[in-house]
Amino acid sequence: MTRNLSISLIFILAVSLNGFSQITGSGHDFSGNAWANNEICIVCHTPHNGTSTGNAPLWNRELSSVASYTLYSSVTMDAGSAIAPVANSASNSRLCLSCHDGTVALENFGGVSNGTTTIGIYGSGVGNIGTDLSNDHPISFTYDAALCIADPGLNDPTTTPVLNGTITTQMLFGGQLECATCHDVHDNSYGYFLRIDNTNSALCLTCHNK
Repeated sequence: MTRNLSISLIFILAVSLNGFSQITGSGHDFSGNAWANNEICIVCHTPHNGTSTGNAPLWNRELSSVASYTLYSSVTMDAGSAIAPVANSASNSRLCLSCHDGTVALENFGGVSNGTTTIGIYGSGVGNIGTDLSNDHPISFTYDAALCIADPGLNDPTTTPVLNGTITTQMLFGGQLECATCHDVHDNSYGYFLRIDNTNSALCLTCHNK
């Protein structure tokens, strides 16, 4: 029993350190700023008194108070897209937008709410996509086999293999396509925090077949 527990703890530690090493020096490493207290994880996570917002473990950041975003729309789009309202922050994309919509200061975590360094200021605004997402890939919509019938240009997420599973099991969140479908906040191995290498549009072609 003790041996199994030790092995489990070693495995968890190894995974954690690997994730830590991928963030170090990346655009998500704010540890060099005084307000981050030389810590990497604390800007988003806390070991104590965190919240379960958007299914994120021990979430530590203030969420954006934007009631609604202007989302991508097109006559060729067959899915409905809507980010969950603030009161029901089930959309995992709201976690990303707590930095990337530019309305919440980067140092607004751990109960701090009077920060002044928004992503629009930090790093010359790199990553600041704003609240108008109409020119960005749609998010927070249901991606299922039924959608593929409406749009034959999409691969069936329930059967298309990717990352030791399928699109549904490895890249969707409650059946929804979110920011984290394409991006892994903890791993910048492929640049732009992409989930998989996009050489020859491999990431795009995981879902799109045209």
